[in-house]
Amino acid sequence: MSQPVKAITVSAAREMLKGANLRCTTCRVAVLQHLSGAAGPLSHADVADVLVPEGFDKSTIYRCLVEMADSGLVHRHDLGDRVWRFEFCRGDHHEHCDHAHFMCTVCGKVECLADVEVVISPLHHSRAEISNQITEILLKGQCSTCR
Repeated sequence: MSQPVKAITVSAAREMLKGANLRCTTCRVAVLQHLSGAAGPLSHADVADVLVPEGFDKSTIYRCLVEMADSGLVHRHDLGDRVWRFEFCRGDHHEHCDHAHFMCTVCGKVECLADVEVVISPLHHSRAEISNQITEILLKGQCSTCR
């Protein structure tokens, strides 16, 4: 479903952090780089599984994720399973996420559906403004691995 994504460089991560008025700590740079190379949104546990063995603290990673979400560098998604997932903001779409996501109901993996267009066509004319209020689209089912 998702295409491989190339992670940003250390210097690009540092510039983004400076632009968001965040200090360029090694943890923030590592978290931002890791999220930028991910094919979809990642939970704190997903990020910690990779970065804790490299010497970073779980609580510091969590604080970095929240601070970067608050500053607009990453999107924070609540997909209804009580687990926040974080996704690197690409391009100039910092206010909202402009693509749908797919969540496997078996393993919980979340993938971006950047190449899928979702069209909402209300049946009644009076419901037309509903499509202007939609901020996120989540499709659920079984991924190819779990199927």
